[in-house]
Amino acid sequence: MHLSLVIPAYNEAQRIGPTLEQTRDYLARQGYDAEIIVVDDGSRDNTAAVVGAFGSVKLVRLDRNRGKGAAVRRGMLKEARGAYRFYYDADASTPIEELEACWPRFDAGIDIVIGSRAHAASRIERRQAWYRERMGRVYNHFLRGLGLTQFLDTQCGFKGFTAQAAEACFSRQMLDGFSFDAELLYIAAMHGLRVDEIPVRWRNSPKSRVNPLTDSTRMFLDLLRVRANAAAGRYA
Repeated sequence: MHLSLVIPAYNEAQRIGPTLEQTRDYLARQGYDAEIIVVDDGSRDNTAAVVGAFGSVKLVRLDRNRGKGAAVRRGMLKEARGAYRFYYDADASTPIEELEACWPRFDAGIDIVIGSRAHAASRIERRQAWYRERMGRVYNHFLRGLGLTQFLDTQCGFKGFTAQAAEACFSRQMLDGFSFDAELLYIAAMHGLRVDEIPVRWRNSPKSRVNPLTDSTRMFLDLLRVRANAAAGRYA
C-alpha cells in the first residue's frame, strides 16, 4: 500500500460525503494503491451511515467522543497500512490535489510534510473570520515562546508522514485534543525527523469544530502539558 489517507470525523454527516467522493475519485486516477480510512470519533449524527455508503472506504468507530488527536492517532498508528500516511480534514479545506506537491519532498528524504496556510506562497481562497485568524497567530506566538515549534502554521489539517515517522510520532503522542498537531511536531524535532512546511491551496469551511472559547483555552493549556511531558522524559 502506497498511501493511507486518514480522515477524523465528529458529527460530519453534512460535509464528509462530498469530501469522500472527491478523494475517492482523485485517488482512483493515480498510479498507486491507496486507502481511505475514516475514524468516527463518537459522532451523534449519521456520519457513520454516510461513510458506510462508500463501500471502498474503511470506517472505524470509536466508542465515544475522544478528541481529534485520539481519532487521528487510531487511524495513523493502528489502521493505516501505507508507506505514506496523511491525515486530512473532513471538510477538505485543503484540496486533495495538494498531495502532488508532497511526493517530491518525500523523494528528497523528508520524513514529514505539513501544509501551511501561513506560507507566503499559499493560496487562501476563503479566509477564516478575523477573530479566528487572530487567535491562530496568538497560538503560534505562544508555541514559539515555549520553544515548541519553528513552524508558521501547526494546525492545518493536511500532514503526511512516512510510515516510520508516523510510528515514531504517534506512538509517543499523548494529547487527544486539537493541540496534538503541535505535540507531534515537537516529538518529530526531538527525534531528528526532517519536516518540510509547504504552501497549500486552502478554503475555509464556515462550520469549524473548534470552539473559539472553550477549545482555545484547552489548546493553550495542552501546550503547557507538552512542555511538562517533555521535562518528564515522556517523549524519549
